[in-house]
Amino acid sequence: MDSKSRFITALHNRIPDRLPVTTHHLMPTFLDQVMQGMNEQEFFNHFGLDSIKWVNEHTYLPDRGEFYDPIHTSPGFLEARRICSDNWRVEITEVPHPKYRTQRFSIVTPVKTLSMILQSDNYTTWVTEKLIREKSDIEIIAKYQTFPQCDVARVNQIAGEYGNRGLIRGHIAFFDGYGQPGCWQDAACLFGIEKLIMATFEDPLWVHELLSIIQERKISYVRSLGGAKFDLLELGGGDASTTVISPAIFNEFVAPYDAKLIQIAHESGQRIVYHTCGGMMPILEDIASMEPDAMETFTPPGMGADVDLARAKKIIGDKVCMIGGFDQLHFFTGCTPEETRKEVRRCFEAAGLGGGFILSPSDHFFEAEPRLIKAYADEAKNCIY
Repeated sequence: MDSKSRFITALHNRIPDRLPVTTHHLMPTFLDQVMQGMNEQEFFNHFGLDSIKWVNEHTYLPDRGEFYDPIHTSPGFLEARRICSDNWRVEITEVPHPKYRTQRFSIVTPVKTLSMILQSDNYTTWVTEKLIREKSDIEIIAKYQTFPQCDVARVNQIAGEYGNRGLIRGHIAFFDGYGQPGCWQDAACLFGIEKLIMATFEDPLWVHELLSIIQERKISYVRSLGGAKFDLLELGGGDASTTVISPAIFNEFVAPYDAKLIQIAHESGQRIVYHTCGGMMPILEDIASMEPDAMETFTPPGMGADVDLARAKKIIGDKVCMIGGFDQLHFFTGCTPEETRKEVRRCFEAAGLGGGFILSPSDHFFEAEPRLIKAYADEAKNCIY
């Protein structure tokens, strides 16, 4: 099998020729500093891993008066071209800071300017000041937000050029400036996870209204996916894990909104992987009941989560493809190649038998030793069904 057919076989919960082995996001800093500036495809080729091509291409709705943001001509890591309108304009200003690059990301509307503060170092970006400061701000978002659409022609062009080298993967559109694919996760980025959790007790109707506004934008995007040659699209986020919220909050405020997106994605001919980088065990069946095609990241206790991979396989392995499970913190750094190989074999024996499993680190990594990545890839290719 080639990498693409190997992935697709596993996503159909069937048995491929061998264990598919890949990574989650490859961080640009890691490629620059450790891999001497390799691009993602060169990284996959160098180690003999099954390749993933991340594609995020958006277009706009002219009849809504929308257009590409003229200041966003070079999208960054995992970004697509930003969509604006005369009533939803973005301005970015630099804020002096002694240590980190700091920017104020402002959305200008006819009623009010909403803004967030973003900071960055060489590794990542984070939010220090949330966009939603007053509960009434969501009314402005509801009235003026834009609705990015999938640029199907561009996605298909890229997929055609990539061929069978690997998986074409994207994510559900998220909020401008800083967001993530799931409705709850996007809300957490905009309002703050602690405040959002408290609001589920103090003002649950407001939280449902916020989630509905976010969902409306995502539904519009998902409906535009028909005919796009994605192999897999990501939904979810770590703030919906049981490391962060209770199963009760998950089932009231997360599942109903993301399950609807999964349903519409299937109607549009797309597969969905539900991403939960954190605790999963108490909600495994709840996630599976949303009917995604795959689930990730199955983060082990050594990475701060709770997943028992063998037990998870018994509970939901016949329902979805499982992606992840590998402890990149302890087995991509500071150990011997033999120990890395042993961890690969443990993951395969726990979740690989019977198919429907793709070995991957449980989320991205910033540090890794190339010799251990090589041991990881080589041992996985020895895991034959």
